[in-house]
Amino acid sequence: MGRYSEPLAVWFADLAGVSGGQRALDVGCGPGALTAELVSRLGTAAVSAADPSEPFVAAARERCQGVDVRLSPAEQLPFGDAAFDAALAQLVVHFMTDPVAGLREMARVTRPGGVVAACVWDHAGGRGPLTTFWRAARELDPAAPDESELAGVGEGQLADLFGRAGLTVARDTALTVQVRHPSFGEWWEPFTLGVGPAGDYTTSLPDGQREALRERCRQLLGPPPVQISATAWAVSGHR
Repeated sequence: MGRYSEPLAVWFADLAGVSGGQRALDVGCGPGALTAELVSRLGTAAVSAADPSEPFVAAARERCQGVDVRLSPAEQLPFGDAAFDAALAQLVVHFMTDPVAGLREMARVTRPGGVVAACVWDHAGGRGPLTTFWRAARELDPAAPDESELAGVGEGQLADLFGRAGLTVARDTALTVQVRHPSFGEWWEPFTLGVGPAGDYTTSLPDGQREALRERCRQLLGPPPVQISATAWAVSGHR
């Protein structure tokens, strides 16, 4: 997702109003795409991050050296009350074990009047970066477990989660990024690494089925370069 999350991070940080003089937390930071954008705006000392994956924490620490990156799920953040001006969760709410509890924790560590913001790909509306992949997968295997049923991935669902967490929604919008892949192979290769639901599904297939999926994706995408438009639902709110 880094190819899409990096340009998305710029728009998302703008939505949350992140600017100099603030302290910000990146919840579910992954390898640090949003963390790096926050550092560019606020400086290393003003940014903290958390993720439940040890490899991702290590990657974020390497990428954003000096940032306080902690191993922690969103539902149990290891930070004090009202410690930040803004808490952001990019492309992670739909993977939280309990999204409402995660958003409540984000609110807890944000000062009164501060910003809590989250975004998730529009998997339910077919505008996420993996739409073509899952379309091909389900054509070949109707039982393929796509991501359209995850929490918050449909229109209005993320704002509903904010309301259930006791947050006042300030903005509910969609953010779209465009990514160009010079070749089909460059687009396909990350799916073979076994990361995320799409990667897990790809690597679980026998060789013949994986090759069939690869070729169906190639047909659907057409000749290179591969142009992908990816849209995320984005919500910002206040305590």
